[in-house]
Amino acid sequence: MFNLPKSTVVKKVIPKNAFDVYTNTKQKKAFADKIVRITWSNKLSQDTINLTGKDVTEIQFFEIELKEKVNIKDLLVIIDKAIPYHIIFKVKFDNEYYLSTSAKHIHPTNDDIAVIDYTFSSEWMNECEELFFIELKNNLDWIYKNFCFQFVNSNEAKNLQELIHQEKKLHQIKKEIEKIKSEISRCKQFNKKVELNISLKKLENILKPKNFD
Repeated sequence: MFNLPKSTVVKKVIPKNAFDVYTNTKQKKAFADKIVRITWSNKLSQDTINLTGKDVTEIQFFEIELKEKVNIKDLLVIIDKAIPYHIIFKVKFDNEYYLSTSAKHIHPTNDDIAVIDYTFSSEWMNECEELFFIELKNNLDWIYKNFCFQFVNSNEAKNLQELIHQEKKLHQIKKEIEKIKSEISRCKQFNKKVELNISLKKLENILKPKNFD
């Protein structure tokens, strides 16, 4: 994956039931029904590339083969919470795939559980498309930040924390826009519909690049 050095290769199949302790009955069934195989493909660490990090001490790469073309965000969350290190997922079906990774930190009172701060995900891509890359330089914090920045179009954020703040704000505004659009479609009162449209325009203006920070 990502043409990483041979020193980073792990190529270890992880049993789907390895995460049973973190799942309920429905989630266990989803692992069995949706996933063919989970492979721990690569690892970036001091041992494999002689680079360290402050917030990111290791970056793991998992390839997940699916039985059907579905989004498995809920299952990735389970894996992410179970493993304390940052993970870059390549989720594959046939000749298509998408990438996903979550910025996270260790739970303050339970070292066995990770807390997810924000998840970055791509659209489905053809196997021959390589729109994302890993640049091995500086340190693991920089490598991971550089990868996450490839998911968004942002020239404003100076670091990963600022990027996450922006993306959360952006996501919330988009949710509010969809809510207002739904209210407008159901609204029968002219005056109320005018008010909703004014609110909608204000939010849409915030999303314009020059107005969003």
